[in-house]
Amino acid sequence: MKKIGAIITCLILGIILFLICFDYNKREYPNEFYNVYLDGQYLGVIRSETELENYINQKANHFINVEDVTTTYCEDDRSLEQIIAEENLQSIIDSSKETKYYQNDDGLDCMDITIEDGEMIETVYTPEGLNVEKILTFSDELNTVEEIYSKIVDLKSFTIRGYQFTIKNEDDNTYVYVTDKNIFEQASNELIKTYVGAETYSQYLNDTQAKIETVGSLVENVYIENDITVKEMQIPIDETIYTNVADLAQFLLYGSDPVTTTYTVKENEMISDIAFNNKISNQEFLISNPRYRNENSLITVGTEVLIKETDPKLRVVVEMYVVEDRTSDYETVYQYDDNEYIGYEEVVQEGEDGLERVSQKQKIVNGDIAFVEPVSKETLKNTIDEIIIKGDKYVPNVGDISNWAWPSVSGWVITTDYAWRIHPITGGRDFHDALDIAGMGYNSPVYSANNGTVIIKEYRYDYGNYMVIDHNNGYYTVYAHMNKFMEGINIGSTVARGQQIGYVGSTGYSTGPHIHFEVWKDCRYCKINPWSVYR
Repeated sequence: MKKIGAIITCLILGIILFLICFDYNKREYPNEFYNVYLDGQYLGVIRSETELENYINQKANHFINVEDVTTTYCEDDRSLEQIIAEENLQSIIDSSKETKYYQNDDGLDCMDITIEDGEMIETVYTPEGLNVEKILTFSDELNTVEEIYSKIVDLKSFTIRGYQFTIKNEDDNTYVYVTDKNIFEQASNELIKTYVGAETYSQYLNDTQAKIETVGSLVENVYIENDITVKEMQIPIDETIYTNVADLAQFLLYGSDPVTTTYTVKENEMISDIAFNNKISNQEFLISNPRYRNENSLITVGTEVLIKETDPKLRVVVEMYVVEDRTSDYETVYQYDDNEYIGYEEVVQEGEDGLERVSQKQKIVNGDIAFVEPVSKETLKNTIDEIIIKGDKYVPNVGDISNWAWPSVSGWVITTDYAWRIHPITGGRDFHDALDIAGMGYNSPVYSANNGTVIIKEYRYDYGNYMVIDHNNGYYTVYAHMNKFMEGINIGSTVARGQQIGYVGSTGYSTGPHIHFEVWKDCRYCKINPWSVYR
């Protein structure tokens, strides 16, 4: 009996010792598991981080830039059933986004198969914000990688490794995603070539530009004006991700969804007419139709051309030194004879144009002149004024619609014509209903285009210092962005044709010193093409 009791006691002690040792081992060696979080939200616990990464790369969608692609099949000498069988289309139909059956206008049975297509990426990574933390635990409870994957899919997109370029603008930023940094650099160079010209840009980079002997132009500097930053990151696969230079270059020039149409050239149309009637600039026309060298190129009736609005994401700046020989139009000077009645007119000296060699520095942004700085002006041939004696017993305040004076001194250049354009300050597309006359320099004279009465003389936020003259013959003229007005000229003053009324400036919305010159006809703000009064 004592022996049996001893045996039982030993068994009990052994069991207690086993339990103590088991508990000791458990505390001594806890499990190494991993907690999974997405943007701070707890998703579960897994055994292996590597196992989750491998499962994600195996199961996740490896396509980027996915878009719907529709292919149409119509019965020919075969039925649709035969076409499906012979071209192995059933598996495509089964996995398609949509398959539509219908009869076309010819009465043939057709089907449209729509699938999601994109570019294949070899490796896909976990979403940004996914955090896996190692833990030590005595618990054996685990989630499967399948469960964790399902939760991630419901919450966020997976990513690929690439680069984000941020193009900073005044109003907002543009973000560009690429798989390789060189893609952005090369695409930017393609945009530069579009505005500078591939040959000119190559000569600039290689310092092989021809020197200016008499007249010509020289590129002094080329750069992108935007502030651009880049960072390496995990890019969500549902973003637009550029993998080649050509696609990104198109985006940088035209934006993501450009308005594109074809246009058939009509009789007596020139390139400038086609651009104007389609609300694009001449520069935009030439970019989309590179077979034409300039706006004066011949264009054949019936030719189909491309009309495509640009929406450049970068500001390509070209700084140029330009030397040109320009005709100086002679002035017509009227001399009034109080002894003759109104209507008497006699030419006592014929006018003759002169010639000037003008040197300027120009800042050109995306093909448009934004700033002109005069450097020098050399007279090669003097102008000879036309002198006309007119009978008048008083100084008239009625303008002569047959003879208009130019509002600036010589050496001018039209930086923006009466045309559609991309606004140099706002970046929006608008119609410029005036002439921008530049190249004369700050504080050069501004002249009245004809006899008339000053009806507005004030400052406005966009026009700056501007003046409006009523010529009392149905016409009005506007002179904006002046630095200051001529002393003694006020509202109600009568001014003569060619009389100085102010000084060239850059007040209001302006990128440099110039005259914003408008012509109104028949009513206030009824704007017409200013060139019409000079032709």
